[in-house]
Amino acid sequence: MALQAEPQVESAGSPPAIRALGLVKSFGALRAVDDITFDLAPGRIYGLLGPNGSGKTTLIRLLAGLTPPTAGWAEVLGTRMPSRPNLSRIGYMTQADGVYSALTVAENARFFGAMYGVVGDQPAADALDLVDLADRRASIVGTLSGGQRRRLSLACALIHRPPVLFLDEPTVGVDPLLRVQFWSHFRALADAGTTIVVSSHVMDEADRCDELLFVRSGKIIARGTGREIRAQAGTADLEQAFLHLGGDVEVAR
Repeated sequence: MALQAEPQVESAGSPPAIRALGLVKSFGALRAVDDITFDLAPGRIYGLLGPNGSGKTTLIRLLAGLTPPTAGWAEVLGTRMPSRPNLSRIGYMTQADGVYSALTVAENARFFGAMYGVVGDQPAADALDLVDLADRRASIVGTLSGGQRRRLSLACALIHRPPVLFLDEPTVGVDPLLRVQFWSHFRALADAGTTIVVSSHVMDEADRCDELLFVRSGKIIARGTGREIRAQAGTADLEQAFLHLGGDVEVAR
């Protein structure tokens, strides 16, 4: 049984689900996030694309309120972050697996559900079924493969059916078939009103997003649909478009 997103009402005048206003995060002389401002409308999948070290993970952590900004601020669902109460409305799948190796698969799912106030065993069972781990529910997490741990991390991020979901490279180590299943579920969640921000450096996932934000050196260097960004760069290839917009290559005309 797949998890179902909670229905959410959206009108033409809906406020943004996520806002960044002059966000800056510095680590000494390094500006990992450099004066980023944007509004993200609800019920869409946004892809944060860029090379490793471009600032994607730091930006997600700022939006989720998990690290304080050096300047500017972030809002999620109209609440300025960080906000402990607002975390109950946010799902976050980290780049590193945030699960407990000494617990079983089911115990991890129930634990994260309890942290979000989810009552009963059925939500955990549904989440594990979604990621194809129902048959490993009694397994100690330390015995799982890397891909299986990624699946469990996703289940734990989804268990409370959050209206905003941050996914930091969720398909790393996941086999192609399950990757398709993941993206099908992400689309179903967005269609039901969930706002999803997915970071990736894999360009072939970009066209599964409604809108792309290309990140480089802590800045948004381009934003738009895949088609719009290809047109802006004058190429049919998104990877070439990214390199061109970043100033690395010239696109043959």
